[in-house]
Amino acid sequence: MTFDASQLKFDDKGLIPAIAQDDETGEVLMMAWMNREAVEMTLETRCVTYWSRSRQSFWIKGETSGHVQELVDFRFDCDKDCLLVRIRQTGAACHTNRRTCFYTAVRDGEEVELMAPMT
Repeated sequence: MTFDASQLKFDDKGLIPAIAQDDETGEVLMMAWMNREAVEMTLETRCVTYWSRSRQSFWIKGETSGHVQELVDFRFDCDKDCLLVRIRQTGAACHTNRRTCFYTAVRDGEEVELMAPMT
């Protein structure tokens, strides 16, 4: 069966959440948004492309930082309203220069920073 991005359920702004997961470790690295064109570009180029809500433009991960995300596997959930992109991450995934955006935990009611920025 041929994949057609129009079968995905985009929100009223034409966006769908995309979770980036390290293909080797299974670690969740980040969440960002894609529109239909970003989905199609990602599948075509194998370089993960998001839609920047703040800039209202495409955002090819690593284009300026060199911290690229190479697509390994592209999946969607049972409701077709959330994406999982399994990737090979070069460098930091987070704009704070950390491996993952999920570096803060809540432990006993306190925020705990789990990792320092990469050097």
